[in-house]
Amino acid sequence: MKTSLENLRARAREIEAAVEEEVDRRREALGARLERGRVVFEADVRARHRAARQKLGDYVRGIRPAVVLSAPVIYSLILPLALVDLWVTLYQRICFPVYGIARVKRREFIVIDRHRLGYLNTLEKINCVYCGYAGGVIAYAREVASRTEAHWCPIKHARRWPGAHARYGGFMDYGDETDFIARWAAERARLKNEL
Repeated sequence: MKTSLENLRARAREIEAAVEEEVDRRREALGARLERGRVVFEADVRARHRAARQKLGDYVRGIRPAVVLSAPVIYSLILPLALVDLWVTLYQRICFPVYGIARVKRREFIVIDRHRLGYLNTLEKINCVYCGYAGGVIAYAREVASRTEAHWCPIKHARRWPGAHARYGGFMDYGDETDFIARWAAERARLKNEL
């Protein structure tokens, strides 16, 4: 018999699937289709995009001085992000095979595609590449961390916290020692089945 928590997780998966269907419908309504994993817009849509692009000079003239001064701070994160990217990749390539944990596919998390939008000017495209990389590295590292946590400590925290990843809901309840060893082994087996 399914527990209410399992039922809620099943409903959450159904809602996620419905959200994906709605995203597909909206993409089609915007005149786009997927071809080999890449979004392609109809010719008339591409023309509308180009017409909507703000000229680079107009864009630059509209930037507030405080934004210009903060930009080096924002872009300075590229170095630690690249180091995290490299280190997380090395970590999982070395450690995950030892413990039978399925490796995370980096390309699924680091998505850089917004720069292809015709209505963005050059500076906006550069910013979008940066944000796609930065957000992707964080998502990639989070997924590697979630698999590590699922293997080594699949127990919920005593208090709620806003940083829960997708696997967290399936972790054992804090303080529930019932069949602890068997459930831990089942969680590790689930990770191996992701291979």
